[in-house]
Amino acid sequence: MNAHNNKTHWWETATIYQIYPRSFNDSNDDGIGDLNGIRERIPYLKNLGIDAVWLSPFYKSPGADAGYDVSDYLSIDKAAGDFPEFDALVSELHNNDLKIIIDIVPNHCSIEHELFLKALASAPGSAERELFHFRDGTGENGELPPNNWKSHFGGNAWTQITNPNGEPDQWYLHLFDPGQPDFNWDNPAVEQYFLDVLEFWLERGVDGFRVDVAHLLSKDPLLPNWDGPANGKQHPDFPTQDSPMFGRDEVHNIFRSWRELLDKYSSDTGTEKMMCGEVCVQPLSWQAQWARPDEMHTVFNFSLLEIGFDSEAWATTISNSLEAFNAVGAPTTWVLNNHDVARSTTRLGYSEGYPKPGDGVGPDDPQPDIEKGLRRACAAVSTLFALPGSVYIYQGEELGLPDHTTLSAQFRNDPTYFRTAGKRIGRDGCRIPLPWNSTEKNFGFSDADSTWLPQPAEFDTYSANLQERDQDSTLQLYKLLIKTRKNLNLGSSTLRMIDHNVSPRILAFTIGETTVVMNTDDRPINISELTQEKQLILASIPEALVNEHWLAAESTVWLSV
Repeated sequence: MNAHNNKTHWWETATIYQIYPRSFNDSNDDGIGDLNGIRERIPYLKNLGIDAVWLSPFYKSPGADAGYDVSDYLSIDKAAGDFPEFDALVSELHNNDLKIIIDIVPNHCSIEHELFLKALASAPGSAERELFHFRDGTGENGELPPNNWKSHFGGNAWTQITNPNGEPDQWYLHLFDPGQPDFNWDNPAVEQYFLDVLEFWLERGVDGFRVDVAHLLSKDPLLPNWDGPANGKQHPDFPTQDSPMFGRDEVHNIFRSWRELLDKYSSDTGTEKMMCGEVCVQPLSWQAQWARPDEMHTVFNFSLLEIGFDSEAWATTISNSLEAFNAVGAPTTWVLNNHDVARSTTRLGYSEGYPKPGDGVGPDDPQPDIEKGLRRACAAVSTLFALPGSVYIYQGEELGLPDHTTLSAQFRNDPTYFRTAGKRIGRDGCRIPLPWNSTEKNFGFSDADSTWLPQPAEFDTYSANLQERDQDSTLQLYKLLIKTRKNLNLGSSTLRMIDHNVSPRILAFTIGETTVVMNTDDRPINISELTQEKQLILASIPEALVNEHWLAAESTVWLSV
């Protein structure tokens, strides 16, 4: 099974590194990471061996959702930097043969965005309000929301405003935080606005866009009630395909127009531009529709992130993924971590499976076995890097970082935590500032007295400076995986599952001329059936192969055919 045929495009096989700017590196000692901080660490990124970086939002924002509430898509938040610093970053990345992808947030903006402020100041039915979803309330006096939709972050998806006289007015839709009003994509003016935004950043030299919640833009204009899960997960009684807001057919024309613009810039500049969509729908065959030839170049495949550490589930997911994306002529984009989920070291540290899907771990929750979690995470990513297609990694993943699972309530920022009165912990734990140097203040992230989220004391042992000197560290494993993947051209090779009689806890496949074997059991397994006349290329842990035939518990090896 191939990820794609006739590969000629950088984004089809690239290793792309997600940077969460606030937590990457602070250059001006205000406790918040910034653009200059990223530029300072380009030698580290280059040495890691990646092909591109993806920057989470750095636009002007009041910070209701850590930058995903954008108040101006054509400006840079003061905490992140300014345009000279952004231009310098782009230039230096390109000088180091690294591409830059930036986040675009088209479903919603901030309540402080100029367009929304004008809508608030305008009358019901006005052109300004038609850029968003304003509706009259229900109930005797409009005191109830227009429908029963729920927010992804908990609570109602509607907020009522008051008019200049202080009287109750219409309600506006926000599928996330009240500080993030949803745009009305049935309005052609919204589509043109975002085409202009894309063009603005293309002119500044970006190589692509990561599109936030690309499945949510179009809503049924009748706004009917919907009793399905607020996050769009499949439910036997409420198929996501029937929902009035998830993955509606109308959304595809939006991205066809975006693709036309990107293709034009690719042709005009001679440098390929791309977009990768966050498309949270299932099954995979439906998700793959966003990656048809005239739409997005790639979409994130979160399937492996969601299934835990089980060889049979991995085999099924890999096969189904390649089948689905091959059907539309697109590569598969693999991912195990990002800024919205507990890190793999934490998730995989539970023997019975991660107990809090879609949420983080707090101090009152059962704590993970971090040693087991890291061992499994290294085995999982060693298998992931052998798959055809592109790979995204999340900052700190290469250090084996766990979540900050004991973060106290006073430091929390995630609106999910506050919207649910603490019932959901949220995502702060996976967004902690990185540890660069074990001997420096704030582990080298910043010289500020405090950082926007505090680091746990144990982060010192994960610091990059220590791992650079340790040839058996997680960082060195990632460097080896990225380098060897490129050298063997695995991103564009053909994968075949191996039908073996070793154990149901063993996943085995060939990719090009390489055999990959992952043991998901908690004990060593004899894999002599798979190792005959083969040489070890790399392993997820030292001494993974014992006596050449026994594969250590929770480990992965690559073997030459």
